[in-house]
Amino acid sequence: MERSFLPFLLKFSLGLMILGTAPVWAQESTHDERLPSRGLCAHRGAMVLYPENTLPAFRAAVRLGVAMIEMDARMTRDSVIVILHDATLDRTTDGSGPLRTHTLAEIKRLDAGSWKDPAFAGTRIPTLEEALAVIPAGIWINVHVKEGSEVSRRVARIIARSGRLHQAFIACDTAAAHAAREVSPEMLICNMERQTSTRDYVELTLQTHSDFIQFFRTPPGDSLASWCRQLKERGIRINYYRADDAPTVRKLWDLGVDFVLVNDPAAIMKALRKTASADIP
Repeated sequence: MERSFLPFLLKFSLGLMILGTAPVWAQESTHDERLPSRGLCAHRGAMVLYPENTLPAFRAAVRLGVAMIEMDARMTRDSVIVILHDATLDRTTDGSGPLRTHTLAEIKRLDAGSWKDPAFAGTRIPTLEEALAVIPAGIWINVHVKEGSEVSRRVARIIARSGRLHQAFIACDTAAAHAAREVSPEMLICNMERQTSTRDYVELTLQTHSDFIQFFRTPPGDSLASWCRQLKERGIRINYYRADDAPTVRKLWDLGVDFVLVNDPAAIMKALRKTASADIP
């Protein structure tokens, strides 16, 4: 076990106890870094308080003790994988135009933080390697591939090279998933090819031997609970996009969802703590 992991594990376990959630760890991992079986997923990092998809947002999510961090992967003109949600630079940087028309050197000169707050001036768009480097063991890494098969191949190579195959997964459509597994058969996949119905989506997820599914605003009721039971019988982990308040998060957990994507993990954790005493035996 890495020397730096034990303090994080203790901190993370304590955080789950505070939230009233027992730290149940995934049993199938053959690595020392055990991963959580339930919790919050920081969507684009702690994106409400920090510039999304940047190292400050990811570091903040780590400090909060989330179970999963989600990020978006795209490719530059010179074929470097970077973390950016939009296809263009305009919304979250002081640059403009499509990312694909810029080299890594060019985008590394852009300010990706001032749009959020002047305090983040000088924040840069990170590469995937840089993003992985600030996320320690014990946190799931949800890499949403935005641009198809070639990007998923490169992402899979980076994840494998970094030794994160047990911890990171690629969220993508079936074609991109196939391409990633050609590079690394062990690559974990979250099926994002959402079909015309929830039934079709679940069936495709099962047929493609995906490891995760990510429900997209499926009503949190009895039907969701039924789908969750079927998926869990097949060993598939369940993500849900998204919830904006603590009561909805708790309801989704009760229905069988494992990881709930949230934009403001700090606020939701604070709200969860206020009611945690009711859940502690």
